[in-house]
Amino acid sequence: MDSPFTATPSPAPAPTPDSGGGWKLVVLFVAVLALIGATVYMYMQIGDMRAELAQTRDELVKQIDSLHETSSVTSQTNKRTVDSLKQDVAAARQAANAAAGEAKVEATKHADDLAAKLQAAQAEQAKQVAAVSTDLSSVKTETAANNSKIGEVSSEVGTVKTDLTSTKSELEKTIADLKRTNGDMGIQSGLIATNSKELAALKQLGERNYVEFKLAKEKTPRKVGDLQLRLTSADPKKNRYTVEVIADDKKVEKKDRTVNEPVQFMLSKATLPYELVVNEVRKDMITGYVAAPKVQSARN
Repeated sequence: MDSPFTATPSPAPAPTPDSGGGWKLVVLFVAVLALIGATVYMYMQIGDMRAELAQTRDELVKQIDSLHETSSVTSQTNKRTVDSLKQDVAAARQAANAAAGEAKVEATKHADDLAAKLQAAQAEQAKQVAAVSTDLSSVKTETAANNSKIGEVSSEVGTVKTDLTSTKSELEKTIADLKRTNGDMGIQSGLIATNSKELAALKQLGERNYVEFKLAKEKTPRKVGDLQLRLTSADPKKNRYTVEVIADDKKVEKKDRTVNEPVQFMLSKATLPYELVVNEVRKDMITGYVAAPKVQSARN
């Protein structure tokens, strides 16, 4: 006989639904997020690559050798990135194939989008590599042209050096042939030039300031450097002349002077004498130069 206190057995718990489909969706979602992050990273890499390429163009001439190395490193980095993306796309497609229903369709769509972006990235990479190769070829061409020009300039410089050496030698010979003599004031003169070639040599020597003149016989004096000169007579047969010199508000007549004779006179602004040298006497005209001291200072 059954006891009234015997418990009635409870019904068995209902079986829980299989949770296997849920973790698959989670895995797929994580994979898609990873692919999106990889895509963003890829575009950031491409932006950095563009900046590096712009800077590289400015430095191509100086860094041709380093450009090869940089381009190689960048290509390897891009290849690793592309390989990683390929692996991610393959994994996403595998996950999409394993998923079911609407989730599979969505995952497949994301995978296709990533594949399209991957293809675009590969095309951009190929374009940039081609641009670098073109720039490198252009720089090599320009470098070869510049080297050719440098060779031409070096040849021209060598010619100029030879000409300068020859000119210097001729100048030294001309200066060595010049003479000094006492002027009409009894002071030893500077070097005396008797023609335009010797005067050019004196100008190159630079010991004095030289002012050339061609003075005709006139009633009014003519300014020559710091002086006022007036020709009063000229005798081409005897190579003699007479000239008035006006300086420091004083007039001095240098009478009956000869060709290539240093005619000297003092000015208050210099301690050394000025010298007037006439190289040629014509009818009513003389030609020559005035030599002034380099140092201009008042006498005590």
